[in-house]
Amino acid sequence: MQILPFYVVCDESGSMGAEIGGLNQALTELHQEISTNPTISDKTRFALIGFSTEAKELQQLVDLGDIDELPALEASGLTSFGNAFRTLHRAVERDVPALKAQGHDVYRPVVFFLSDGIPTDTGWDRPYQQLLASKFRPHVIAFGIGSADRAVIAQVATFKAFMQEEDGVSAAVALKEFAASLTRSIVRSVSGATADGLGMSLQVDDHVPGFTSVSLDKL
Repeated sequence: MQILPFYVVCDESGSMGAEIGGLNQALTELHQEISTNPTISDKTRFALIGFSTEAKELQQLVDLGDIDELPALEASGLTSFGNAFRTLHRAVERDVPALKAQGHDVYRPVVFFLSDGIPTDTGWDRPYQQLLASKFRPHVIAFGIGSADRAVIAQVATFKAFMQEEDGVSAAVALKEFAASLTRSIVRSVSGATADGLGMSLQVDDHVPGFTSVSLDKL
């Protein structure tokens, strides 16, 4: 079977406290939509990583149709990007070979990264670069909300980057749109393959309501 892995890496630092409930609800709705569509869930795998001072695999890579609900995010601590990328790297290096050993054709993993702040750890770029240099280097779509640094969000992204509009929607609505964009990406990326039997291609929104696109050009 053709499998496209999705990893969602979410900021759980203390500054997310007021909004974490809304994000959990949005992820619940994502689970409901994907898990009840076996044509989509069979061809995708989903993982959830939360990071603050430390990073945790809250849900290891799974067919969403095989679980009843996703674990809840909880806000506390600082904003360690380095721990997030180290945890993600270990997960990808474990998961892709395991899927291939089961006989699947595995596409390059896709990461949706969300943060509302500035990294509190120095040297986070090293584990990030190690992730990108790995054999299974993922596509990264980055979203920044609140006080996130536009330049940092652009640096994290390899495919597309978005920042919450300063005079746009509230953080709560922006988080809902983040989850909606993720859901659409999962559905669109595999729908072509299910229709015509050809390979899957990553399909991500060019515009997300409440966000502006961020240039990925490096100077």
